[in-house]
Amino acid sequence: MKITSQFRKTRLKTRLIKQIKDVSPSEWIKVYPHVPENYYFLKTLDESNFDQFSFYYILVYDRKELVGAAPCFTVDYSLDTSIAGPLRKVTNSIKKVIPNLFSLKALVCGIPMGQGQVGVAADAQAVMEAIERRMEQLARKVKAPIIAFKDFDESSGALLDPLLKRGFLKIDSLPTTHLSLNFNNFEQYLQSLSLNSRSHLRRKFKKTSHAKIEYTQAHELDEKTLQEAYKLYLQVVNTHDLGFEVLPIDFFRNIARNMPKESRFFLWTVDGKLAAFMFCLIQDDFLLDYFLGFDYEISRKYYLYFLKFKDSITWSIEHGIKKYEMGTTGYDPKRQLGFKFIPLYLYVKMRPKLIRPVLKLLRSLLKFENFDPVLKQWKKSLK
Repeated sequence: MKITSQFRKTRLKTRLIKQIKDVSPSEWIKVYPHVPENYYFLKTLDESNFDQFSFYYILVYDRKELVGAAPCFTVDYSLDTSIAGPLRKVTNSIKKVIPNLFSLKALVCGIPMGQGQVGVAADAQAVMEAIERRMEQLARKVKAPIIAFKDFDESSGALLDPLLKRGFLKIDSLPTTHLSLNFNNFEQYLQSLSLNSRSHLRRKFKKTSHAKIEYTQAHELDEKTLQEAYKLYLQVVNTHDLGFEVLPIDFFRNIARNMPKESRFFLWTVDGKLAAFMFCLIQDDFLLDYFLGFDYEISRKYYLYFLKFKDSITWSIEHGIKKYEMGTTGYDPKRQLGFKFIPLYLYVKMRPKLIRPVLKLLRSLLKFENFDPVLKQWKKSLK
């Protein structure tokens, strides 16, 4: 039954915990959305010794009943080192006027990787106001001048748009990417692509047909293989201009233990040497292609990015996967592969009112589509 009266709204209480184990799985799962980043995913984050983030969980109660839940994290946000190269010219100019603008602590609702989710099992706005109030209290305590709700899709608009009346700005984030797998096999999928894309892929596959490339998949990795795979993951991280989170190796150990049914590692070897890996989460008929690792010297020679995609799509079709998600960045090859771009949004507030106009200025200047022709073309298609 929904909470609607003002009297009932005032009775909502919040509780802040630093580890999700302090609330029972059954309580959390009852409230939180059915998503891959579930209770046990968040438990993995708590256990994995992240240096970049401190994690928190806001719980909302009506009397003794949990009616809302939100994972949050704090991060020392350095914008000038977390954006694409062309944008740095803009930020460097602004830094001359406001030196510390791009080195601020932020309190963020969501998780460092993946889309944002909020658990709501009562009146949505009452729960959201309770979460926001508790975030304000925590932000003051940890001295975070920025509060944000990270990477929410359009379905969350009714829940989050009321924040715009309370000092938040809605900012375009990098879109995520989805592919519907309504195919009987990989060849049928290829036929859904443009002639140019099909020819492009077939040429690459033909050039590698002579190579001794093998792939396997597993729910967890032995320590030797994990160490090798993690080195490949770091190669990928180090090539990005965008300052994404760096997963500690413990993350991969712990998630295999905490989510054995959902976790899946795909491994590609060339002449017996590990050259690429993919970590993904599987939930029902949904596969989330989460983290990649490549030996770039080998992978470029043998087009392992596309071969990896062929093998993982084939496996997904054979195992009843209907929706395949590859996340953000690398948009040009994903466009060629037929992925649909899904808009995501940030809701951001500068707590000091005096610097809020600066955020509005940055919103107009720092648009990712201004620096990515694929995103620019996609944004035009939405109009």
